[in-house]
Amino acid sequence: MTTSLGAGSLLAVATDLVTLETEAPEQFVDVTDLLAERVRRSGIRHGFGSIQTCHTTAALAVNEDEPLLIDDMRRLLARLAPNELRYGHDDLARRGAAEDERTNGAAHCRSLLLGVSQTFHVVDGAIQLGRWQRLFLVELDGPRPRSLSIVVLGLKGDE
Repeated sequence: MTTSLGAGSLLAVATDLVTLETEAPEQFVDVTDLLAERVRRSGIRHGFGSIQTCHTTAALAVNEDEPLLIDDMRRLLARLAPNELRYGHDDLARRGAAEDERTNGAAHCRSLLLGVSQTFHVVDGAIQLGRWQRLFLVELDGPRPRSLSIVVLGLKGDE
């Protein structure tokens, strides 16, 4: 949804909530094209935006979409917050968790390392990324449905 910020104003804000299904317990999902399409639909030509995951066991990261590098990043996260460690969060009885809750302390810690949002520039109606940069939803506790909140703010039209 795109909303102008006043009568006759070229300034507008566009918001969107996108839900997608991840397919693996840990996965790097390239959402660059999805974000680029949402920016195009917004009609905003110049400005900035933000994308945020609505989950505490998922993250957003900008990096290169190269399979060997993605494996390296996956292994790095596993070394920094191994599944095999004892996390207090995983003691479901001690913290009074719901019966269907997962043991996912490692996923929460990995998310903390990566962050839940990314900010981007919009120039000439397109997101600005470097030659090799891609935006990834990083699934850390899947598979499951994941929601992404997108907000784009800027000038509409060709000005």
